[in-house]
Amino acid sequence: MNEDSGLTPEKSDGVRALRRGLSVLRHINACGSTSAADIARALDIPRPTVYRLLQTLEEEGYVAFSASSAQVRVTRLAASLGEGYAAQARICQAAGPVFGQYAPRLVWPLDLTTYEDAAMVIQETTHTRSPLSIDRGMIGFRLPMLRTSAGRAYLAYCPPADREIILGHLRSIDDVQDRPFLDAAWLTRCLNEAQEKGFAVRDGGEFRPKTNSIAVPVMVGQRVEAVVSMIWIRSALTLPEAIRTHEKTLTEVAAAIAGRLGEK
Repeated sequence: MNEDSGLTPEKSDGVRALRRGLSVLRHINACGSTSAADIARALDIPRPTVYRLLQTLEEEGYVAFSASSAQVRVTRLAASLGEGYAAQARICQAAGPVFGQYAPRLVWPLDLTTYEDAAMVIQETTHTRSPLSIDRGMIGFRLPMLRTSAGRAYLAYCPPADREIILGHLRSIDDVQDRPFLDAAWLTRCLNEAQEKGFAVRDGGEFRPKTNSIAVPVMVGQRVEAVVSMIWIRSALTLPEAIRTHEKTLTEVAAAIAGRLGEK
């Protein structure tokens, strides 16, 4: 018998494994998304043990691995364990298979972003598997609202009251790079065009000079749940060419994700 716990060695090992498993689950929930290596470092658990715990949690439906990276997230089943990033996990689970289906057709990398505290945060991406990507490790990256197509698409399709709150927040932050895009005339024109066309664009070198992007909102009913963006190298493709050849497919991607979200 274990004199401290009153448990046999076998039962004691089981309790230890359970505690580690719960620690891993809480850590993933707190981070939103992370990797086995990061979990091992953060919790001081051997990496092989972390992999075994993650495998068990995945088999039981509490975590899911990204379809495009080594990142792991909690699932809806784990939502009752804490608020955390359950909503983002739900969106990522809907987007993963769709990205897998459409990525070979579009070739250029795709990002799935959601709004969070005056920024668009990349929740899922195909950068790691696109042969034309010049970026890596994009999950969790925060994109500015006014200088990216994702932010512009979200602002165009979110409720007007939410839009005013976001813009007020951006004005209070007063990022010098945002100032030209807070001009009332520019904002009205930009958002109206996005609403009329069904997509927003970035084509002036205002965020990443080497790339352009186009973004389509993921709409579930009248609610914008996320935004899907395609990013390409400016020297390889003009904006009119990108719209002509890829806008329809990108719209299909957003609609497919919205459809999967509507089923959940």
